[in-house]
Amino acid sequence: MDNREPNKQNNNKNNKNGQIIMTFILISLFVLFIMSMITNKISAQLNQEISYTKFLEKIEAGEIEKIQFTGTQIDIVAKAKEGSLYKQTYYTGMVDDYELLPLLKKHNVEIFGYIPDNTSTWIYNILSFVLPLVIIWGLMGFLMKRMGGGGGMMGVGKSNAKVYVEKSTGVTFKDVAGQDEAKESLQEVVDFLHNPGKYREIGAKLPKGALLVGPPGTGKTLLAKAVAGEAKVPFFSLAGSDFVEMFVGVGASRVRDLFKEAQKHAPCIIFIDEIDAIGKSRDSRFGGGNDEREQTLNQLLAEMDGFDTSKGLLILAATNRPEVLDKALLRPGRFDRRIIVDRPDQKGRLETLKVHAKDVLMDETVDLDALALATAGLVGSDLANMINEAAINAVKNGRKFVNQSDLFDAFELVAVGGKEKKNRVMSEKEKRIVSYHEVGHAMVTALQKDTEPVQKITIVPRTMGALGYTLQTPEEEKFLDTKEELLAKVTTYMGGRAAEEIAFGSITSGAANDIEQATNIAKSMITRFGMSDKFGMMSLVTVESQYLGGRASMNCAEETAAEVDKEILKVINSCYAEAIRLLTENREVLDKISDYLYEHETITGKEFMKIFRELKGLPEPEEEAAKEETAEDNGQTNAEEVKGTQIDIVIDDKSQEENDEI
Repeated sequence: MDNREPNKQNNNKNNKNGQIIMTFILISLFVLFIMSMITNKISAQLNQEISYTKFLEKIEAGEIEKIQFTGTQIDIVAKAKEGSLYKQTYYTGMVDDYELLPLLKKHNVEIFGYIPDNTSTWIYNILSFVLPLVIIWGLMGFLMKRMGGGGGMMGVGKSNAKVYVEKSTGVTFKDVAGQDEAKESLQEVVDFLHNPGKYREIGAKLPKGALLVGPPGTGKTLLAKAVAGEAKVPFFSLAGSDFVEMFVGVGASRVRDLFKEAQKHAPCIIFIDEIDAIGKSRDSRFGGGNDEREQTLNQLLAEMDGFDTSKGLLILAATNRPEVLDKALLRPGRFDRRIIVDRPDQKGRLETLKVHAKDVLMDETVDLDALALATAGLVGSDLANMINEAAINAVKNGRKFVNQSDLFDAFELVAVGGKEKKNRVMSEKEKRIVSYHEVGHAMVTALQKDTEPVQKITIVPRTMGALGYTLQTPEEEKFLDTKEELLAKVTTYMGGRAAEEIAFGSITSGAANDIEQATNIAKSMITRFGMSDKFGMMSLVTVESQYLGGRASMNCAEETAAEVDKEILKVINSCYAEAIRLLTENREVLDKISDYLYEHETITGKEFMKIFRELKGLPEPEEEAAKEETAEDNGQTNAEEVKGTQIDIVIDDKSQEENDEI
């Protein structure tokens, strides 16, 4: 049964009733305002102020019927005129006039004195104290409700947890692809919630908590919802920031309230997203010292120790900063399991693409296997966005089906350089410089071993700032890089700057991203991978926030850090010299391919390799393979190896970082 629909209907009904009441109040206020204006206008016409002198004249003329002293003024009622249905009234101020009473008696004017009303005085005095207090109380209650998340003045510590049941999440393990290991770990929890008896017989206990750890966009929240959907139990969903408010003690109160409500609905699942907001280490190194957050964390630790797992209460939490969490939170008995939700591999990306593409109309040209190989390093949210952008692109071009070209364009849009800036016109000189720069990258790639084939070269500017780029694609998914492969990457990054210097005798700012990426690789080789002859297998850095970019901080002496910089410079200069040598020896090929790219603006990897082989006088891959087979039969080896394997995808190695962006 889905409890969310009735709640939604009740909320809609309450909202509708509230709107009707508010409309009625507004109309009533408007009507009262109009009536008040009319009454005031009529009253002003019937009850006029006159001077005391005029008042005396009217008495002398015999026009006054009666008067009343009110203490502050004299209310006057004139005699009715012939044919008039009402009597005109006046008022004037009090004046010390001893001759007034004799004058009134002389003209037979009826006189009424002033009698104070003590009841109204008491009511006024009481309201003057009580009414401001009521207004302040109501205003404070409203503010507390807005700041405390419900419950009015006494509910500032109420939990904001949203309670879902199976149908409201709408997610099962079938909707989560590319995370088989994580699903396997969580499947045991689901089975325990379904069949607790068989586990209790052997003495097993349900884990109190499981921590989902991984980069942003890998599907941690989706996995938590899938567990609730599979287990068919209530699902309490919160973010870590929901516990922390401006009032000290509110977070701890909300934790108590959350666990109290969860125990009423047990078996159930509590999911706390971004738990590092409240679970950050109390050590000042990680930003500890906040009283409110520490009280909230202490209360969470106490509640996790106190609840009974036999009732089927499970806590799931997600974070991409596990290194900052408090050690007491991570110990067994609280979060018993740490489930890594990492970037999917090729098989996982293929499954993820199939999940997101199942409702998208695609034609026969679509090859999701090639796309899965192409999208190395992307997470589930990237792949979902890519499929959606491809569908939007197909509609924009007037097609009813998505083709492979749409998917590749979407990949370039999402993961490479954004949209093409077709209205951006570069000067002829800049366009030629960019052509040489990009062809320099491609040429160095083709002239080296241990590199990945070029898929596309373009000098069309992109919205993310790139004036052009060269895409390389892996022939197979890799998880390790050899020293030779890393040096080849650095040399490839240096190819753009080297081509500029060879062709124009000067250099530009276009190699900024190349230099940054090459420096990062060289630094990792020396400080992390133990690929330096001088430092050997000595770790010189500590990687922090590995799921948020992996920033590395030096953990060595200043003198050592200076030597590290020299080693990095040595590697980069060596690779740059190698790029200069390769391009200088093939200057004619560099010039002709650059001219071709200048004219066409974009060429594919196949076009590039075809022109490269023709200019170098090299055989096609099929002819070369046949020649190698003949040489093997004769016991010979082919001494010349040239990179040439191509596949029809547009992608980079492991991330956008490997793309050459000027």
